Amino acid sequence: MTRLAGKTALITGAARGIGLAFAKRYVAEGARVCIADIDIDRALRAAEEIGAAAIAVRMDVTDQASIDAAVAETVERLGQIDILINNAALFTAAPITEITRADYDRVMAINVAGPLFTLQAVAKHMIERGIKGRIINMASQAGRRGESLVAVYCASKAAIISLTQSAGLNLIQHGINVNAIAPGVVDGEHWDGVDAFFARYENKAPGQKKKEVGEAVPFGRMGTAEDLTGMAVFLASDDAAYIVAQTYNVDGGNWMS
Repeated sequence: MTRLAGKTALITGAARGIGLAFAKRYVAEGARVCIADIDIDRALRAAEEIGAAAIAVRMDVTDQASIDAAVAETVERLGQIDILINNAALFTAAPITEITRADYDRVMAINVAGPLFTLQAVAKHMIERGIKGRIINMASQAGRRGESLVAVYCASKAAIISLTQSAGLNLIQHGINVNAIAPGVVDGEHWDGVDAFFARYENKAPGQKKKEVGEAVPFGRMGTAEDLTGMAVFLASDDAAYIVAQTYNVDGGNWMS
């Protein structure tokens, strides 16, 4: 299938995991992609693995100069940006009494300010060129409700749902659709870190939390990065032209809304 033929996409945090799965699926659908990541070496390897339809740029979403430079380089090398996926994010966990201001500032800088100012930079490009673009933010089931040990991360993803609504309502006047995907528990190397947080704070054996959350998913297992790619293609396609400011759960039935 080539539902994204002729389109170009900038995907943040795309050197591994969910972002890389998006990049591979977009190329399979006919798009060219820019893999933007703070780990440029890994991004370059990912682009090489995908082939000629992929490029890599370094982007630190906490640094405005880096965001602007990455957007400019993407436009220079791919011609324009039709699709943005704000995927770069950081997970953290701690009891309320142990949250530090430094940890809070870092998570909010990456998970909220990063998507906002990347979205802003790409939207300016789209408006200037008259591009009827698509912007997809990565929320989470964690943004739908609080969790005892995950206050900061949950708050950051709730902010993404709200940002998607506000940006969607504002940018649709320019023909730019802004929507979001809210995954549930998604397997991958990042879960080693997530599992370690719960092993520490809930006194669980390594791997126990991961097993528990996987078994609790109504579908019967944790999600995979590939489980999310269909929604990412749909929201970037012409089929989603009338969808504005929505957040879609792709979580195996964990949350219903």
